[in-house]
Amino acid sequence: MSRSDIRFHSAGIEIAAHLYTPDTPGPVRYPALVVGHPGTGVKEQTSGTYASRMAERGFITLAFDAAHQGESGGHPRGLEDPAQRVEDFKAAVSYLLTREDVDAGRIGLLGICASGGYSLAAAGGDSRVRAVATVSTADPSRQFRLGADGGQDPAVFRTLLDAAARARTAAARGEDPGVMTMFPQTAEQARTLGGQHGVEGFEYYCTSRAEHERSAKFLAWESIDRLAGYDPFFAIPLIGPRPVLQVIGERAVTAWMAVEAHQRGTGPKEIHWIKGASHVDLYDKPEYIDPAIEKLTTYFTHHLASVTG
Repeated sequence: MSRSDIRFHSAGIEIAAHLYTPDTPGPVRYPALVVGHPGTGVKEQTSGTYASRMAERGFITLAFDAAHQGESGGHPRGLEDPAQRVEDFKAAVSYLLTREDVDAGRIGLLGICASGGYSLAAAGGDSRVRAVATVSTADPSRQFRLGADGGQDPAVFRTLLDAAARARTAAARGEDPGVMTMFPQTAEQARTLGGQHGVEGFEYYCTSRAEHERSAKFLAWESIDRLAGYDPFFAIPLIGPRPVLQVIGERAVTAWMAVEAHQRGTGPKEIHWIKGASHVDLYDKPEYIDPAIEKLTTYFTHHLASVTG
């Protein structure tokens, strides 16, 4: 497996990506996957892990930094724009279709965490995608409105919307609107704010476990009101008759979102549970990633099979 740096454009914004290609001899044209990272993540973290592992299984894979994040362009920095994130997936598909080593009829999407929700929306609106799979499915809109476990006090989100409104006013006056910090200073504070799920997120993004200098750990405030009115699950019925697979940890507090997404599916659909895994466990822990990769390989090998084969 080899990796190369590439660039392409998404709605006029330059997107930075890593392209992984198999080393093993194969067909003239390979099946290909676009792999999206979690919110505030970068391509060097879990999306790169999955992309490299799937390339070892015979797929060309592309892991990209979302617009406004990582090495990609776009201002303000740290903007989580759901419509743009969906566009990034579609632009990545367009890039793959310019390559002579990619089979145009065998392209799939693989979204992790927030990109799980975005990949479902992208697949619903893009008939070039033949199959979609997600890992630790999440919808940032639902998570901000309802909390990771779905039980958040509505007052919390109203407070965030008020802060986003103040930031927009500040920016209009030429003042610094500031940013929304995503993580506290310590694991103990993370546990107080978000329980075990909060601690696991802190340990992944804020310690030597997976911390990366370009994973910004903040959002531009205008992300909040953009997320408020967006529902990536709305497009799920449009995916059918194409298939959807969701790989979910048994202990994931976010699993309710995967279940809701599953219920909206109109074509072949499956939730594959990884025994003992939490949401974040599926980011980097081999004992959970290994069975996830096995399932994803079987799924994409079948659904991205050659039309003539």
